Amino acid sequence: MKNTKTIVGIGLMTALVVVLSIISMNIKFGPFTITLALTPIVVGAALYGWKAGGWLGFVFGCMTLFDAAAFLAVNVPLTVILCILKGTLAGIAAGLVYKAVNKKNHIVAAIAAAITAPVVNTGVFLLGCTVFFLDTVKAWGEAAGFKNVLSYFIVGFVGINFLVELGVSIVLISAVIRIIDLAPKKARA
Repeated sequence: MKNTKTIVGIGLMTALVVVLSIISMNIKFGPFTITLALTPIVVGAALYGWKAGGWLGFVFGCMTLFDAAAFLAVNVPLTVILCILKGTLAGIAAGLVYKAVNKKNHIVAAIAAAITAPVVNTGVFLLGCTVFFLDTVKAWGEAAGFKNVLSYFIVGFVGINFLVELGVSIVLISAVIRIIDLAPKKARA
């Protein structure tokens, strides 16, 4: 019975990741869309463990490929790797942080996991852009009127998006905590 509930729960979280990814493709702040799908990733990671978080992050990473045309035009394999890696690592990290902190306090664990997911997602994205696409990003920054690539990264490239994603995570954390509170204690990671 527990396995069935886990499979159904992860399936529901997967569907939410897909739906929220599709919805958020139409919400832009700056050159990129914001990420609404991090909330079900955090909930899934908290309820079902870091492996579930990794799966949900993987699905999210696959969904981000539908909105990565600018990078796909530069290098398809590296774009696929970057999109999938950033999502998967965000889910795994959220699950591991929740598990580590949950031993002390599940509310603090949920808050820490909700903050970890966008930080890792954006951090891995920036690192990947620096390693794989630096020349392209520099050219985009210059075309947008930025004097150096660092200011473009922070202000024009992901700064606004990251702040919105972090804000959404923080605002939705009360709902996340409520969902986790409603789950049986045995189901929590």
